[in-house]
Amino acid sequence: MSGITVNSDCGECSPPSQEPCTTELHPYSSIDDDDELLKYIWREYLHPKQYEWVLIVGYILVFFVSLIGNTLVCFAVWKNHHMRTVTNCFIVNLSFADVLVTITCLPASLVVDITETWFFGNTLCKILPYLQTISVSVSVLTLSCIALDRWYAICHPLMFKSTARRARKSILLIWGVSCVIMIPQAIVMECSSLLPELTNKTSLFTVCEERWGADVYPKVYHTCFFIVTYFAPLCLMVLAYIQICHKLWCQQIPGTSSVLQRKRTSLQGSTYPPGPGESARVRTSTVSAEIKQVRARRKTARMLMVVLFVFALCYLPISVLNIMKRVFGTFKYTNSRETVYAWFTFSHWLIYANSAANPIIYNFLSGKFRAEFKAAFSCRSFGRCQNQTEGIRTRINTDRRKSLSTQVNNMDNVSRISDHVV
Repeated sequence: MSGITVNSDCGECSPPSQEPCTTELHPYSSIDDDDELLKYIWREYLHPKQYEWVLIVGYILVFFVSLIGNTLVCFAVWKNHHMRTVTNCFIVNLSFADVLVTITCLPASLVVDITETWFFGNTLCKILPYLQTISVSVSVLTLSCIALDRWYAICHPLMFKSTARRARKSILLIWGVSCVIMIPQAIVMECSSLLPELTNKTSLFTVCEERWGADVYPKVYHTCFFIVTYFAPLCLMVLAYIQICHKLWCQQIPGTSSVLQRKRTSLQGSTYPPGPGESARVRTSTVSAEIKQVRARRKTARMLMVVLFVFALCYLPISVLNIMKRVFGTFKYTNSRETVYAWFTFSHWLIYANSAANPIIYNFLSGKFRAEFKAAFSCRSFGRCQNQTEGIRTRINTDRRKSLSTQVNNMDNVSRISDHVV
């Protein structure tokens, strides 16, 4: 499911359609002239094709966007105490997993997809695919925890109270579970040569792929992998966000005319109603606070749903292709090797594009992250950057104090009205 291996297809340094290349090269393996052989290898395998040049540019762009964007996300939450919410803790964990896979696996995946050869030895053949699958598991489990947290907070706020401490424990549990359940991926990965007769002449056509004892094992493993890391979590998250949308958008929210009418009627029905000016101010300020809270929750839910949609879209091609290859053996005897290879390389790139897309989504759909990103990129010197950041924090803290003061005054007014009514 990734460039190096996510359903361990990436772990093979060449896509599943590479097996036919063995038969293509057998006539050349008996050539005595090494120069002719090397020229053929360069022309057919090493020299990038036209679409591969586009792939190289795409990989480089994704590398820098993912690295810079996710680093800024982690820095913004670490630097600002007001951004250390439960949801942002999980977002930082997601960004850290994206940084990990970008640094460790993206460069190797680019080399593998272009040269169709694994150059990094048997040790890294086990480590890099293992890290890749851990990153996938961490990402999907983190998105699941975010959806569960939002579901409890919006749909059942009295059943469970999420805190930053519980979020940190959940993150540690996510990494522990991911490291354990992905151990089989590291065990089965081994290096081998497609053309053993060329082993002493060149390191080309060395692949890093899975070695299972029987055919039934990879089918069971990849079926379970698909269900656990994609299908089941995606279904649960979709159901959670459907209920969240129903709660935030479909049900009657505070601030509508009927709610105001009920509040007005209840106050007017009192024996000794308070002054009209005071009660109107209380109703207006209270409803305004409720509307702001609902709008903030809507923005957060909208951003998280977009993140989930992009994740599902980017991981869908490689998930389907791996199931077709590993479970059904669709590409075992294919004649359109180049087409299948192009599909796998593009699906590998989509995995890393998802890592680069998340910070862009935060920038467009989250005002707090957008302010932090803008402050980071608009600074020409450290002093100016620090002043801008302090200014943003001061404004945010001022707004929070005003909001808190308004809520306290509202509570006092409500208390005085209740006393007067009694």
